[in-house]
Amino acid sequence: MLHPQGSICWQVGNYVKNSEIIPLDILLYPIFADLNLHLRNRIVWHFGHGLHAKKRFSGRYETVLWFTKTDQYTFNLDAVRIPQKYPNKRYFKGPNKGQKSGNPLGKNPSDIWEIPNVKANHVEKTDHPCQFPVELIERLVLSMTNDGDWVFDPFLGSGTTAIASLMHNRKAIGAEIMEEYIQITKDRIIDAEKGTLRIRPMEREVYDPNGNGKNIPPKTIKLEKRYRTEIQQQQLFEKPENYQQEEEQ
Repeated sequence: MLHPQGSICWQVGNYVKNSEIIPLDILLYPIFADLNLHLRNRIVWHFGHGLHAKKRFSGRYETVLWFTKTDQYTFNLDAVRIPQKYPNKRYFKGPNKGQKSGNPLGKNPSDIWEIPNVKANHVEKTDHPCQFPVELIERLVLSMTNDGDWVFDPFLGSGTTAIASLMHNRKAIGAEIMEEYIQITKDRIIDAEKGTLRIRPMEREVYDPNGNGKNIPPKTIKLEKRYRTEIQQQQLFEKPENYQQEEEQ
């Protein structure tokens, strides 16, 4: 299924049992390695809110393991650059002395991403209990795929992967067994087609209670008609059918 230039992004957190942490990404890595996949980054997704622990430090991160099938893989860094910390920094010696030293398009976002998780007051909140923010998936989609590429989510959930893919002219496909989550995905895509789906924009900074930084309002998504024509997105939702599995003799 995976294209030779394609990627797999496997997002996991920590399993907690009797106040003991079990890092699932470390347990899963050998499975992917045995399949000859290549780990390019262990991305740490940091967020500021969650459950408060009493017998350990409160967990405020999850990880994304980014694997590729081959050494020839799609990676569009310019599409996900973020503002330079010191945009006016200049070379102080050498042939470029006095010129700005940073990339004018911005800097590499690194492998630690601070993106708010979807809690009660988040503009994207649905009834799904562990919903991904669109901007987390946007960064993966923009950097690891090109226009018209397929993006597959085997655990579609609230449809965030489909939303992030369709709004950036990718083709989305997914699987989900929970009827209520399928309906959430349908409703979100319909809202996006009507131009009423609201998301947190990628360029919005993390909230600062001291009032520093720009306040960028939620972004309204309107899927262009071309996503069903030019990129030839097939029917998003197949009709339910009864599937039979043959038993082993």
